[in-house]
Amino acid sequence: MSAPQVLEPYPYDRLGRLRGLAEEQAGGCVDLSIGDPCDAPPPSAVEALAGSGAERSYPSSVGTPAFRAAAAGWLERRFGVEVASGGVMACVGTKELVASLPRLLQLRGHEGDTVLYPAIAYPTYAMGAKLAGLRAVPVPLDPRGRLVLGSVDPADIERSLCLWVNSPNNPTGSVEDLAAIAAWGRERGVLVCSDECYVEFVWERTRPAGAGPPLEGHTILSTGPEGVLALHSLSKRSNAAGLRAGFYAGDTDLVDFLAQARRHLGFMVPGPVQAAAAAALDDDDHVEAQRQRYRDRLARLSRLLEGLGLRAPLPEGAFYLWVPAPGGDAWGLAERLAVTAGMLVSPGEFYGEAGAAHVRVSATVPDERLALLAERLAAGTSGGLR
Repeated sequence: MSAPQVLEPYPYDRLGRLRGLAEEQAGGCVDLSIGDPCDAPPPSAVEALAGSGAERSYPSSVGTPAFRAAAAGWLERRFGVEVASGGVMACVGTKELVASLPRLLQLRGHEGDTVLYPAIAYPTYAMGAKLAGLRAVPVPLDPRGRLVLGSVDPADIERSLCLWVNSPNNPTGSVEDLAAIAAWGRERGVLVCSDECYVEFVWERTRPAGAGPPLEGHTILSTGPEGVLALHSLSKRSNAAGLRAGFYAGDTDLVDFLAQARRHLGFMVPGPVQAAAAAALDDDDHVEAQRQRYRDRLARLSRLLEGLGLRAPLPEGAFYLWVPAPGGDAWGLAERLAVTAGMLVSPGEFYGEAGAAHVRVSATVPDERLALLAERLAAGTSGGLR
């Protein structure tokens, strides 16, 4: 019998000591370490959650007609992409699908034992491969944070089950050329899995009113469904992380297989949650309000950090600042921020060895906590870190 696999600690569990240091400040820790939404979801979603009456019966594993129609309508309205509602499938948030997909691809009979993923990325891409007993191979990024696909070893391409892409990227905020990545995958027979959970927060788009869908080109589905899978979530878009509602669409044969496999596994989004998700997807106004909140918070955090002598550039997308640590000492910077300002941030190694010289700072914190942070820094730092 082989020895049991030992998994590394969950990254954020390693922040206990720094959290304790930050809590020593009057008013406690200002937690900027996790992208946990703090603002209210749309009232229509809360009302639907409370009044759906769907709690009596088993929910549909693939998604209710209303949820799937709302998802398909959102894809067409926001991206200009037509996907039949029957080609959209529900998932319990997207993290469980990210983690389970490599094993399901194996069960489908895909050849290969390798998952390609960005060298600086959300850790679940690599962990999904490890949990399936597969190789997790990071793909280097260029200075802008984009995948350097030309650097991938041809032998790894031959062995690959899939390539993960996350645009906008967590933690760097970079926005990828998804059409080029889809073409790369199709030319080589590599499934491209595109995690698009931050897509409503692309800051570099300047499409004028009436010029077309506001997010045109920012989903891999814009290139067609063949050989790709797109994942979308309500967690970030609608401040609904606690609902655990998401959906996926793309290559028809793969989507159908995943739907059947997940039905056997018992993966079901609760009925009331599906009703709430449909209501949230039908409402774009709350997203525009949330976009402005994150823009304002990112700008404020950038000013505060640059006032400490750090470089904190605004991202192309998402709601994180990716801050270079002086001397490349991310844990040292995280400790100084905890002691000086009661601020908890994430060392970049949580997102891969290639990120070890940065810290990630999340803008998912109420404005009053940012005001407290500004007061502390104005009172105690005189423009630098202790």
